[in-house]
Amino acid sequence: MIIKDSQSERRRSPRIYRNVPLKIVDEHGDIVTETANLSGTGAYCQVNRYIDMMTKLKIDLLLPVTKGGAKESRKITCSGAVVRTEPIPGNTEQYNIAVFFTDISKRDAAFLEDFVGQDS
Repeated sequence: MIIKDSQSERRRSPRIYRNVPLKIVDEHGDIVTETANLSGTGAYCQVNRYIDMMTKLKIDLLLPVTKGGAKESRKITCSGAVVRTEPIPGNTEQYNIAVFFTDISKRDAAFLEDFVGQDS
């Protein structure tokens, strides 16, 4: 469980605490997971292997959207870098990572900011 403490919040971008499907690709293969929280500049998620800080990643997010009353997904593809890796206490095979988006199209960045803004 992630608890938001507004007094210690240092982030500039609004953040939502929502599970969004996420695929991470690095030189060691793919990891399919979901976000614990998401902003226009990055994501925090759990992975099943250790990933070094500053590792470059390819990221696919599947954002839920509603079009004409039907639920769909909008795929956002970008690049990112791991800025934090934390072992999960008592679990040697799971890690929480923070990813900063380093390369995202202006169109996708605007869509992501709108998505985050709807829930924040």
